[in-house]
Amino acid sequence: MISRLSSRRGASEADRPAIRARVPLRLGLAGGGTDLSPYCDEFGGAVLNTTIDRYAYAFVEPSADGALHFVAPDVDLEERFALDDPDLERRLDSARLVLHAGVVRGLVRRFGERLPAWRVTSFVDAPPGSGLGSSSALVVALVEACAGSMALPLGPYDVAHLAYEIERVDLGMAGGKQDQYAATFGGTNFIEFLSGDRVIVNPLRVPPDIRNELQTSLVICSTGVSRRSDTIIAQQQQRISVPSSAAIESMHQLKQDAVTMKDALLRGDIGRMAEVLNRSWEAKKRTADGISTELIERLYAVAMAGGAIGGKVSGAGGGGFMMFIVPPARRVGVVRALGEAGGQASFIHLVPDGAEIWSS
Repeated sequence: MISRLSSRRGASEADRPAIRARVPLRLGLAGGGTDLSPYCDEFGGAVLNTTIDRYAYAFVEPSADGALHFVAPDVDLEERFALDDPDLERRLDSARLVLHAGVVRGLVRRFGERLPAWRVTSFVDAPPGSGLGSSSALVVALVEACAGSMALPLGPYDVAHLAYEIERVDLGMAGGKQDQYAATFGGTNFIEFLSGDRVIVNPLRVPPDIRNELQTSLVICSTGVSRRSDTIIAQQQQRISVPSSAAIESMHQLKQDAVTMKDALLRGDIGRMAEVLNRSWEAKKRTADGISTELIERLYAVAMAGGAIGGKVSGAGGGGFMMFIVPPARRVGVVRALGEAGGQASFIHLVPDGAEIWSS
């Protein structure tokens, strides 16, 4: 559910209430990577993902001193800018605050507002480079909170596309398109990525008993390593630009796996989902170097020996979080084994809601 705010354009800046946004992170179940250009532009991509109970938050409120403030208390960052600063982004070393600046500048540039006297605060329930789509979820949260403060009438497709444009085009950060749409819409979705920046979000009506069984079969595990996805993504894009390459064939497999995984999910065939997860993991490793590491392979082996029946890295790879499908009665043992092997494993809950916005 995406709640919206009524227009407050008549209120002065200082009189406006604080606007808050909360946006869920996601697990990519299948098809990840097929939302990258140039693959999705030429062949069309398809991704199956679901949102979980980890969130990105953004708060926007009038500043007390008439300046623009960017604050990230979870990573101990704060910067102050005069409203006539010509280039916010170049003064920032932190990737987190660059996202703040990119969203504020992007909205000002597109919608003709002056630079606002705001205090923009954010925090995230996962570390940077988690593989859970945290950076894109944060951009969506910032877009929602800032657009709400400007009383912009944006629908969910508008928000997701704008977040994609700001992150990937304006700021030049490598990546695909699935994270922004998953975070904005929320729930379990089969998302199609077509040429001309067309995206179709297909919400899946997963029966409660199947959703509960899947949720009770999932374990996520942090490797403790923050992965840098830009190098991996650049290599994937280079390889899939070569016609008839092995990387292209692997991408075709990943896209078909998204369809197969969707069908298995709707039938409640968790065992089949685990098979697809393993097959997709092998295909994904063929699309670029560095997707897997010695640590990732070790944690994968530990989980499988402990009773998991499927697993892969979440996101581009190289670190971040892993996800496993485990028979529910064996989850505690798998979590314990992963912890003893150096991972940080936990259970998760699936959440149905996407971006939410409210005023204080």
